[in-house]
Amino acid sequence: MFAEDAIEESLRWDFESLTVSKRLVRSVSQKLRKKTHRAEGDEEDKVRGVSLKCLTLYGRGGGCKVGADTGEEFGDPSWRRSSTSEEGKACKSICGIEDNSFDCFSYGMREKFWKKSNRKDLDLEESVRIGKMHIYLPDDILEMCLVRLPLTSLMNARLVCKKWRNLTTTPRFLQMRREGSCQKPWLFLFGAVKDGYCSGEIHALDVSQDQWHRIGADILRGRFMFSIASMQDDVYIVGGCSSLTNFGRVDRSSFKTHKGVLVFSPLTKSWRKASSMRYARSMPILGVSEVCSDFSINQSHQNRHERQSPRSRVGGVSDVYEDPHRLSLRRQYGNAFDVNEPSSLPNRKSYKFIKQRSEQPNTKGCKRFVLIAVGGLGSWDEPLNSGEIYDSVSNKWTEIQKLPIDFGVFCSGVVCNGMFYVCSENDKLAYYDIERGFWIGIQTSKFPPHVHEYYPKLVSCNGRLFLLSVSWCEGDGQIGRRNKAVRKVWELDMMYLTWTKVSMHPDAPMDWNPVFVADKDLIFGVEMFKIFGQVLDFFTVCDVSNTEMSWSHISRNNVAHELDASSCLTKTMAVLHL
Repeated sequence: MFAEDAIEESLRWDFESLTVSKRLVRSVSQKLRKKTHRAEGDEEDKVRGVSLKCLTLYGRGGGCKVGADTGEEFGDPSWRRSSTSEEGKACKSICGIEDNSFDCFSYGMREKFWKKSNRKDLDLEESVRIGKMHIYLPDDILEMCLVRLPLTSLMNARLVCKKWRNLTTTPRFLQMRREGSCQKPWLFLFGAVKDGYCSGEIHALDVSQDQWHRIGADILRGRFMFSIASMQDDVYIVGGCSSLTNFGRVDRSSFKTHKGVLVFSPLTKSWRKASSMRYARSMPILGVSEVCSDFSINQSHQNRHERQSPRSRVGGVSDVYEDPHRLSLRRQYGNAFDVNEPSSLPNRKSYKFIKQRSEQPNTKGCKRFVLIAVGGLGSWDEPLNSGEIYDSVSNKWTEIQKLPIDFGVFCSGVVCNGMFYVCSENDKLAYYDIERGFWIGIQTSKFPPHVHEYYPKLVSCNGRLFLLSVSWCEGDGQIGRRNKAVRKVWELDMMYLTWTKVSMHPDAPMDWNPVFVADKDLIFGVEMFKIFGQVLDFFTVCDVSNTEMSWSHISRNNVAHELDASSCLTKTMAVLHL
């Protein structure tokens, strides 16, 4: 029994030794196959200056032993040697003839250098193969990339992930985009009426791409006859009406006039409510101006009360406007008039003190805007001659000085060089000094002629004041030639207060209520009218920096073909650089 157990134990050890030898042969065979695949990269390795040729396998007893045990370091459990003798035998059986020459590195160091030089390529190939390649950018670099996207691409980028959406809606990002050079003009058309209802939709035109986009605005549904004004990146919707009996329809038989103000931000597609006006108005005349950070509306409001005492009228001009000749002197001598005649206007020193405070370093970089609303129709559909001013910082409205009744109904207004110019149906022109807080009448040369049914429109571009009016143009003398109406562009000379014709609109004045807005050197116009049972629209632009001041069409896509004819009266437009 004892002899049989000894024989059985000896056989068991022999089988285990045989199993280990097979495992060793299998692992070395795998290494040899890998070596064959790497043979193609030998030339690349030589270029890199690292000799990675196939090295002779050595036992522990001879050869270069630098890094001989690095197989364990790279996590290759199959490269384990059972004994020195078996390792040598296995190596001789695989490599054939033993080579006494050797390199400076053993197989372990060769493996280490090869993996180090090709690690990035292997990781990239593996990531592409399994489809899990992730590229992470720092937030500041990602922010610089996103801020340069067009508005349409930016809106699509916000749909990628929550991080991108939050990153592109921060005040810092909006400020960077506002100060950047990647902005393009966009036109926003409000007041669309479809199937008899005020749909509240906003039609936005990307001028550079000539593409229309539709923005839903349920908050404006049922609201019409409002006015809009652009202030930096926002659009202010002021006043308006809504039907009481037929909600959503353009029905003025029974309506309510609003005094609320809404603010729409196209960059974030968000809405917010601003402070309401003191009086309800529909279709008020609006103007936006940037003021110094230390601007005080209360001071202007106080001066308004000091100047409300009745005054005599000389030559048919109210003294409430101040002396019109004083305006000419002010234009001629500039600021010298304020210095040489401090007693010409009350509280002149206080206004000068306000200007000095605005030049202090602590106001650097601060922007403050005011919104002026004058005229319009009241709750009983009566014309208003009152006005209000809104401060974007304090979010409050303050009543300003009224114009006399004989000035007439306001028909247009615009801010130019810090002054709010308005014209009336009686062909009178005046401006409101925003800093000083009072109105000044302007006696110009002959007011540009215009057809009574077409109200003139004021537009301001880079400190230049323009007026667009429709007048009759006589024929060229041919018999039977009928006179035609044309829309002309006039410019006011601020020095001599004279009007000069500078351009002519190419389209026939088919729209009774066209809209013209300006931004930088461009004047944009929209005309909408119904003809042959279809509503048509024409969008044009004029570059005032060009001496010819020629007009061109910017959109051939008829966005108004689905709208009702009522949209011709309720439409309004704003231009933004986004």
